[in-house]
Formats: sequence, C-alpha cells, structure tokens
Amino acid sequence: MRTPSVPRATPGTPLSASTPPQPGQSAAITTDPAMGQAKTHGTGCAPLPDGRAAVTGESPDASASTPAQTAYATATEPSGTAASAPPGRHRRLFDWRIRFAVLSLIWGFSFLFIKVGTDGFAPLYVTLGRLLFGTLVLLVVLAIKRERLPRGARTWGHLTVAAFLLNALPFSLFAYAELHISSTLAGICNATTPLWGMALSLVALSEDRPTRRRIAGLGLGFIGVLTVLGAWQGFSGQDPGGTVMALIASLSYAVGWIYVRRTLAKVPHSNVSMAGGQLLLGTAQLGLVTPFFATFPDSLPMLPLLSVLALGVLGTGLAFLLQYGMVAEVGPTTATLVTYFIPVIATAAGVLVLDEALTWNTPVGAVIVLAGAALTQRGPRRSTQGRPAKKPRQP
Repeated sequence: MRTPSVPRATPGTPLSASTPPQPGQSAAITTDPAMGQAKTHGTGCAPLPDGRAAVTGESPDASASTPAQTAYATATEPSGTAASAPPGRHRRLFDWRIRFAVLSLIWGFSFLFIKVGTDGFAPLYVTLGRLLFGTLVLLVVLAIKRERLPRGARTWGHLTVAAFLLNALPFSLFAYAELHISSTLAGICNATTPLWGMALSLVALSEDRPTRRRIAGLGLGFIGVLTVLGAWQGFSGQDPGGTVMALIASLSYAVGWIYVRRTLAKVPHSNVSMAGGQLLLGTAQLGLVTPFFATFPDSLPMLPLLSVLALGVLGTGLAFLLQYGMVAEVGPTTATLVTYFIPVIATAAGVLVLDEALTWNTPVGAVIVLAGAALTQRGPRRSTQGRPAKKPRQP
C-alpha cells in the first residue's frame, strides 16, 4: 500500500497483488473503493471497495486490499519485501508520486461519496451506479486499446464469482453500512482487509505458512479493531449492525482475493479485459436484483447523483487505471502502499467535510490496525545480493 527489481510482466504471467477495497478495492486489478491488500492474479499486467483488480503475474497474497475492487491490479511480493521500479523508469518517479497521491485521495474519498450518495438513493442503487459508471470507463478504454473482453465459459464462470465477492457484495454492504455508521468508521473497517486476508490465507493457502510476525500482526490488528469500537465501554456510540456489515464487506474482499488467486492466476487475457469483464458481471448482478429490493427515487438529487458518478468514474474506473500504471512503473509492492493512506484520508474527509464526530479511540485504533496489517505483510529480511530478482506478485 523493496529491494528486488520487478521485471515487466507479460501476458499470461500472473502477478500476485495485494488490495481495498476499497472502498473501495474487480478481480482483474482493487479493488473499487474499495478496494484497496490481498494478492491478486492477473491478466496482462496490472483492482476491487470498493472498497481492488488483478494483474497477470505470480499468484497474489490475500492479505491486502484496496477499495476498488478488481483483483488484478495491486500486488505484493510473497516475501513482503518491496519491489523496486523497473530499470529506466526513474525519470518518471515524480509523476508516479502524483498519481499515488491522487489514487489515495480518490479511494479515501470513496467512503464520503458513498455516504453522500445514500442520502439520495437506496444503497443498492448507489452500488449499481458505481459499477455501471466504472464499467463504462473500462469499456471505453478497451475500445480505445482495441482489446476484447475475456473468452471462455470457464473464465467467465470464475469472473462471475469474483465479481460477486469483490464488487457486488462488498460495495453493497459498505453502502448499507454507511446508513448506520460514519464514513470514517467505514474507511477504518476497510483497512482490516489485509488482516482478514492473512488469517484466511494461512488456512486456505498451503504456501502461506504462519510465522510469529504474522500471528503478532493479526493479534495487534484485532486489538486495533476493539480500540476503534471502544470495547472497554461496551461499544457505546457504535451501531453494531452497520459495523458488522462493514467488517463483512472487508472479509468478502479477502475471500475474493483468495478465490482469484486459486482460479484465475494464469488466465491469458489483459488486465483491462479481465477487469472490464468482472465489472460488467458485477453490474449485471446488481441490475437483476436491485429493482426487486429497492425503489428508484422520483427525482435525481444533484449532489448524491454527482457522488455516485464520482464513485464510479473516479473510485472504480480511473482508480483501476492509475493503480495499473503504478504497478507497471514502480512495482506492485510500492503501489499497494496506498492502502495505508486510505483510512487516514477517509477520516479527514469525514471529519472536515461531513462534520462527523471523532473520538480519541478512533484514530488510535486505526493506527494500531494499520500497524498490525503492515506487520502481517512484512517478511523476514533476506540478503538479495547475488540472487535473481523475484517476479512481482488496488474504498
């Protein structure tokens, strides 16, 4: 959210990715908000909140996330060490820093956009609009690049599951959660995705063995969650239903990352193609159920509508493209550091823009959660001198 260099990925070679949802954090690069960092698989080289997409390359580690929401973009090295930028890219380092800051702001503000969007629309319509606008962005990019959507019934079947776990379900849960909790708390709950991912990967992935450092990180993260919720005072002031929904959304990101890693790590399609297909499926899923569970408003209030538009175009579509570009330029591990800035920005946006209340235990607990998440992804120090570079693994 860095020592060995990162070779450029080639189509058909999966990269392991970490991230968010998002809030952000599709299985192709995130993910949306959402995204932010669990490992992901990818197609090509590249993401689901929202809330995170995947990249083709080595299998990703399910311990990180971003709010977007596609599993193909964010990635981390298996050892937890950072990956340095590919040779010849240092002249664009300043441009990367700008994009890193923009991506952090987009995904951090995704929770604010969700909050404002639910003031005018039902949560399912907020999620449907987010997916629809995000899908349109990627379809336009596919048309410009003259690329096609993925082929093969097996690939589409796995993408259907990934779209549900990384987009439709967590995006909807975060939207429902923010009817009851602040955008600040939702952003902090999103930061628990790396903890869920690490805990699940130790059980579901045989190559991820428990270490003292990882166990300590999980324990520290759990203490951070209890601190945020004010456990010593009986969780007073917190809505348990909304908080549980936000935590389940973060858990869904982690499950989605692992599923992508096990099923789509070697799919020979570009990351944009896979992410576009995943978001398209997520849009279709929400489009089928939303009319039966939510009523479309008689009017279209401007501010909530603009928030949903920003959530889709920026927090889901543009965020994926930014994350993909950073992964290709500076390496997946460095790119996924964005996850650690998301709750900070979400908190600042909620307090300064929405005038949300902030007690001392919320930022303190958030710092503890982030420290625990960082600890779970930090591997033992190894000497890299004389060793070949490792292959790299996004509200």
